[in-house]
Amino acid sequence: MAKWIIDPDHSVAAFAVRHMMIADVRGQFNKVTGTILFDPADVAGSSVELNIDTASITTGIRKRDDHLKSQDFLDVERYPAITFLSTAVEVTGANRAKVAGDLTLHGVTHPVALEVEYFGPVNDPFGEGKSMGFSVAGTINRENYGIVWNEAMEGGGVIVGRDVRIVLDIEADLAHD
Repeated sequence: MAKWIIDPDHSVAAFAVRHMMIADVRGQFNKVTGTILFDPADVAGSSVELNIDTASITTGIRKRDDHLKSQDFLDVERYPAITFLSTAVEVTGANRAKVAGDLTLHGVTHPVALEVEYFGPVNDPFGEGKSMGFSVAGTINRENYGIVWNEAMEGGGVIVGRDVRIVLDIEADLAHD
């Protein structure tokens, strides 16, 4: 099984969550690292180890970023990483799979299933090797991970939705062992 190293310069973990019950707030983590064991001829035998640096969160609004880094949400001082370790891969179509695994966020681990579309491999245009692309999507309930801060709104509803939609865009390079 070929080993692919996630390229942190060309990978991002993005998210969207409902704000005040009317609009989505989006953000991303800019430091994503890890390894993927992947062979297009044996997709079901693949595995993933992923690490996201929680302090790398950005929404474009410093005040909001600081709040998300605080104990109310990610508590980045206490929980510096979000991790994902795959447990099973199921082929669901051409260049598509469902990856099951354990997501650890805020010190809590739960099983999740993520939809993946993969692209490649392609030869690096600089002649340095091969690269693969992976587009990953899923939804988690943040409260399952102990991230429960919220405020009730006048007339019903809350400020921050429970469901967090996740999209990862990953570029990985073939390891040169």
